[in-house]
Amino acid sequence: MDYQDIIYDVREAAAWITINRPEKYNAFRGQTCEELIHAINKASWDKAIAAIVLTGAGPKAFCTGGDQSAHDGAYDGRGTIGLPVEELQSVIRDAPKPVIARVNGFAIGGGNVLVTCCDLAIASSTAVFGQVGPKVGSVDPGFGTALLARVVGEKKAREIWMLCRRYPAEQALQMGLINAVVAPEELDAEVDRWCAEIAALSPTAIAIAKKSFNLDSESIRGISGIGMQALSLFYQTEESKEGVKAFLEKRPPKFR
Repeated sequence: MDYQDIIYDVREAAAWITINRPEKYNAFRGQTCEELIHAINKASWDKAIAAIVLTGAGPKAFCTGGDQSAHDGAYDGRGTIGLPVEELQSVIRDAPKPVIARVNGFAIGGGNVLVTCCDLAIASSTAVFGQVGPKVGSVDPGFGTALLARVVGEKKAREIWMLCRRYPAEQALQMGLINAVVAPEELDAEVDRWCAEIAALSPTAIAIAKKSFNLDSESIRGISGIGMQALSLFYQTEESKEGVKAFLEKRPPKFR
C-alpha cells in the first residue's frame, strides 16, 4: 500500500506507525483507517518486529478520533459507520505482539479509544485524554465503553463518557489508562527503552500472554458490532447531525 495518511518506520526491533495528519490533529478519515489496518498487520507478522508503536505526528495530538469534516451522516470510507473502526480496534488486539501508544498530545474521542485498545501507553506530560462523542452526536459503543470500564473502572468510565471532561496525563496515569508519564523531550527515549525490554523477551510467550488477556474481554467485540449498527442509525437523525454541524461551525450544539 502507498501510504498517504501515515508513516511506517522501523527502528531496531520496533515498527513505528505515525498518523500523519497534524493539520487535522491526527483525526482519521476512511483512508487513514485503511492504512493503519494495513500497517499494523504488516508489522504483526514480521518476525523481526518485537513491538509496534502507534503515535501521531507533531507535538499537539496523538489522535482526535474521526475527522468530522469527512462526516455527513456517515464517514467517507467503508464499514458500518463509514469507518472500519471495529477492524482497526481488532487488529490492535489481534497483533501477536505488544502495541504501545506513544501519546504526544491530545488523545480525544476515537484517539482515547485507541489508547484503551493498545496493550501499553506511554504519555508526554503534555498529553490530554478524554471523550467527546456526546458533544458531537456520537459514541463508541464497544471497546470505547466496555473495555474502558475494565481498564479504569465502571464509575470512572461512565464519568468520562457522561461528562466529556479532559484529563491531564497524571490523572490518566492514576486511573490506569496509561503506564507512564515522562517529559516531552524524554518520550521517544522512554518508548525505545520499553521496546528494547520487550525485544529481549520470548515472542511466543508474549503472544500467548496477550491472547490470554484478550480472551477475557473478547465478548466486547460482539458488543461493538451491534453498537456500531445502532450508531449508523443514530447518525441519520437530526440530533446527531446537529452535533456535527455545531462542531464544524464552532458553536455549542442544540440537542434539545
